[in-house]
Amino acid sequence: MERERELRNLLVSQKFAVLSTQEQDHPYLNLVAFAETSDLQSILFATTRATRKYANISSKSGVALLVDNRSNEVADIREAKAVAIIGTACEVSESLRERLDRVYLEKQPHMEEFLSSPTTALIKVDVESYIVVSRFQNVTILNPKP
Repeated sequence: MERERELRNLLVSQKFAVLSTQEQDHPYLNLVAFAETSDLQSILFATTRATRKYANISSKSGVALLVDNRSNEVADIREAKAVAIIGTACEVSESLRERLDRVYLEKQPHMEEFLSSPTTALIKVDVESYIVVSRFQNVTILNPKP
């Protein structure tokens, strides 16, 4: 499927996403280094447990991430692609941690020391939908298969 290939290519080509969590009465945004699982059902990122984003996820698990390939040029109106990723986030369980650490470090090898810290949590976002926007107004919604 062409749209799924576009989505996969965008995710593979980018290393960072903007994460939106929910505080009491407003959204809270952070830049995170992410990795996607090969089945596109999950997005992974690491954070210290003492952060606001971790506290926000612990109290309200619904999150959104934005990944894009913009170059900050006028041509982006025609050429840039973006994906909003909607899902539910939680800390990775110990039983899955070793396998998902490997997935994360394959894309983000420079994060190995941070990820191995006892104060760092690996967060898994179970993706509900990908909303892909290209050519500024072409919108496609993809739902990963269970």
